[in-house]
Amino acid sequence: MLRRLSERTNGFTISPAAYRKVAYAALLFLWLIILTGAGVRLTGSGLGCPDWPKCYGGYVAPAQLHAWIEYGNRLISGIVGVAAIAAGILAWRRRPFRWELALFGALLPLGVIAQAGLGALTVKNHLAPGFVMGHYILSMLILDAAFALAWCSTYEPRQRRWSSDFFGVWAVRCLLPIGALTIAVGTAVTAAGPHAGGAGTGDVINRLEFKGADTLAWVATRHGILAGIFLLSVLGVIAFLMRPGGERRAVRPLSILAGLLVVQATIGITQYRLELPAELVWVHVLMATIIWLVMLWSVARAGRIAPRTDRAAAPGSAGPGAGPLPEAGG
Repeated sequence: MLRRLSERTNGFTISPAAYRKVAYAALLFLWLIILTGAGVRLTGSGLGCPDWPKCYGGYVAPAQLHAWIEYGNRLISGIVGVAAIAAGILAWRRRPFRWELALFGALLPLGVIAQAGLGALTVKNHLAPGFVMGHYILSMLILDAAFALAWCSTYEPRQRRWSSDFFGVWAVRCLLPIGALTIAVGTAVTAAGPHAGGAGTGDVINRLEFKGADTLAWVATRHGILAGIFLLSVLGVIAFLMRPGGERRAVRPLSILAGLLVVQATIGITQYRLELPAELVWVHVLMATIIWLVMLWSVARAGRIAPRTDRAAAPGSAGPGAGPLPEAGG
């Protein structure tokens, strides 16, 4: 039905190669806005503009550093919104039309709108921990949709072969909830720490304190344990994929992921011992986004599982030199 609706509209169309550039541009912008948003928080500029969408009642921020940082991030968000809307609209003008690109493309502007609303609520609630954590988690979910859009636009339907390694593919996919939980608990660490978003000069910031003064240490310890479990799980999956007859397409991105997790652990331990300097915390956030993108890349590289009949018909296809069992899509 989506295909027929798209084909009924005449006018401008866009080629697969051109749309691929749009999709990757949207992914880049949506990644960058996470980093600038972290910069707002780590510079204590979360309440640089106490109202929304204006700043101190005007459309031009006053001559205050925190106001300019916060308002600048909002302006960048507008550019990101344009990129997301373009990716959503142009998915319908791509020829040949693909329903999955239209679906993922539609999620981007919807996510940006939801993020804008959540940002307004975050400011109005004086950076309450739940809103701040939700703001970051929603950004990562939008990044998921942007990655799916970019990845699917990279390949045409039936261009990539199926994977016949049922357990290998699911082993890679099972890393997703472990990684997501690790990142989610990481947002709680920041919410309990000294960089909860306010400048500390009159801003009333409610930090995460469900265990009083021990909250930060408690959450940071759990975050470290989860990160260790995540790393060991990645190494275990790599070993599993390397078994005789295993599908090894995801070994390379998973190996990169393991290396990044070691670097991230080093940064995390260092920043905690140095009492969380803002610069190192920002690098930690940067690394978290890269790690998550590599995790998504690993799942995408693992591929889609071949139908049972195809797996039975091609018993030797699980190895690196397998024949062309095509996927239905990218």
